Amino acid sequence: MIAGRAAQASPRLAVALALLPPLLALPASAHAPASARPPVRGPQPAAHRAWEPPAGPRQAVAPQAVAPHVVALQAVAPQAVVPRVVALPPVVPEEVALRESAGARAGKPAPVPAKEIGERLDRFLAGRPGPVTAMVEDLTTGRRYRYHRGERLITASAAKVQILMALLLRTPWRKLSEASRRDADLMIRYSDNHAADRLWLRIGGAPGFTKAGRRFGLRHTEGVPGACLDLYCWGITRTSAEDQVRLVRALVSDGGPLRADDRGQVLRLMGAVVAGQNWGVSAAACKGDRVALKNGWLRRVSTRRWATVSVGLIRGKGERHDYAVAVLTEGSAEVGHGIATVEGVATRIMQSFRTCRA
Repeated sequence: MIAGRAAQASPRLAVALALLPPLLALPASAHAPASARPPVRGPQPAAHRAWEPPAGPRQAVAPQAVAPHVVALQAVAPQAVVPRVVALPPVVPEEVALRESAGARAGKPAPVPAKEIGERLDRFLAGRPGPVTAMVEDLTTGRRYRYHRGERLITASAAKVQILMALLLRTPWRKLSEASRRDADLMIRYSDNHAADRLWLRIGGAPGFTKAGRRFGLRHTEGVPGACLDLYCWGITRTSAEDQVRLVRALVSDGGPLRADDRGQVLRLMGAVVAGQNWGVSAAACKGDRVALKNGWLRRVSTRRWATVSVGLIRGKGERHDYAVAVLTEGSAEVGHGIATVEGVATRIMQSFRTCRA
């Protein structure tokens, strides 16, 4: 089954799968939970625009500062997959308003070919294990597509975006301590679980997480109380693709509960995810697009199968469109297969929303 898929996959995935077995014998210190240590990608030219950080001090965090946990996972082995440099500057109200007015001038958008997309996805996913749910929304025109809308799958480390947004509801970024800012940086850019645990406590645990989600309009996402081995249980939060799109929409909407400055800080961190963790949603971006994302990958103890998730925002170059994208999967035997599924779903949906120019 694996060899069959690898034979049809792209060269980068074939290389990834070939490198996986000898790299699984990592020392215990390299084992990481729920997204602390991602597949590492080799250096290749970046396809997307990089952005300088906004004016003002920003604390540099070295990768070795991350102290990964050992939880109900095994190590994610480094894989030779193409990197994507993803970065997104803070969203300012004027830019959002410009995009909204452009959408209004464009008139009624063409309907999304839902049946065509569904059949395309069904063909791609035939033979791939586990459930998949996905959603894409053009935040400028309101066009949207949902795949397996009723599925509720776990977030893995994609939950860390909601943890940060819940924190900023309580304390604006400008009033956060240096320690909390450092934890936010580690949690989003490096997917560090120690930092996520500390901020989870700061927001009041599962009740605070759920309460914040309600303020952002989430309907299917509730925090899980207690501890899962040596971590809190934010990684097994069940959610819907639709809720994850709502969360992304809240990061570019002036009418939501977060101030523009705080939304900009979340997007800044999501747009500066370290190399090796920038797969997923970015596969659906065109050259020159700006991407902000958060990924998650977690190996379940009960099934020894991987949950692989990618949630993010694609800002189209020059076309004044923002696309919120969420893809959640479970059941892959190897994390590389989960990544290929996530990226394949995202690209196959997005090709019905727009065409990338050469």
